[in-house]
Amino acid sequence: MSSLKLRPPKRAFLGADSGACRPRDARAVIIPFPYEATVSYGGGTARGPEAIIAASPELEFFDDELWREPYRDFGIATLETPKIRRTVKGALGQLAGLVGAVMEAGKFPLVLGGEHGLTPGAIRPVVERYPDLAVLHLDAHADLRDGYQGEPFSHAAALRRVLDHAGVTLVSVGIRNISAGEVPFYEANRHRISIHWARERAKWNMAEIVRPLRGKKIYVTFDVDGFDASLMPATGTPEPGGFFWDEACAVLRAAASAGTVIAADVVELAPVKGLHACDFVAAKLVYKILSYALSDRSAP
Repeated sequence: MSSLKLRPPKRAFLGADSGACRPRDARAVIIPFPYEATVSYGGGTARGPEAIIAASPELEFFDDELWREPYRDFGIATLETPKIRRTVKGALGQLAGLVGAVMEAGKFPLVLGGEHGLTPGAIRPVVERYPDLAVLHLDAHADLRDGYQGEPFSHAAALRRVLDHAGVTLVSVGIRNISAGEVPFYEANRHRISIHWARERAKWNMAEIVRPLRGKKIYVTFDVDGFDASLMPATGTPEPGGFFWDEACAVLRAAASAGTVIAADVVELAPVKGLHACDFVAAKLVYKILSYALSDRSAP
């Protein structure tokens, strides 16, 4: 980690008072990456990482589900925000380098976006280590376009670019938007892609949802517009019919039990002035993903 610039505790995720910021022995590393290059409706995702970090000290660190303060099991370090390179290719390569350095140090990388277009960069070093990686994708949108508005690495093509890696499989949950142009690719790749539509949530079987993840190394990508618009209006494309908190946690919990979550990103928070509840929800989501992945859930 010597090549990575770390934040002091007072500006780190969960803040100084939690005791979570333990750069020397931390098992988790927060990578703020305010990348915003291809958004196509509402903007503001570049402000997402700092809003999440700023909200995080206000969380209750004790988790009543896990019956512990989970951060004590793993510790968290937070990187300084890098100056994002100007080109799409350069920015994604930059992020791949940061994630790779964190993994090389034996740590769990969690990227704070920024737009969803960053995921192909973040996942690159993960796939290099685990070519048969499984991706758990919680989102309102399938993101399977082969580019959008002339940009092959658009946020709307994020999971299509992830699937450019031949060994990767995808489980998408909560989807309620797919374009006609995406359908042929999905139908031709059902052996690699499992979509669980939000409209069918009453019929969801959690064991079936996570079956393709069983025994796998898992990358979690969570677009906050996967939440219902009433819970998460602070995003570029707030959509009705999405997850509420307990539903999202049920999917994340089942996935962490089925396989091994080794990296993650949380993207598409576009903070709204005066609407700090959304920042708080995103911060709590980050803490929950880390807790499921890294905490000792066998403890009382």
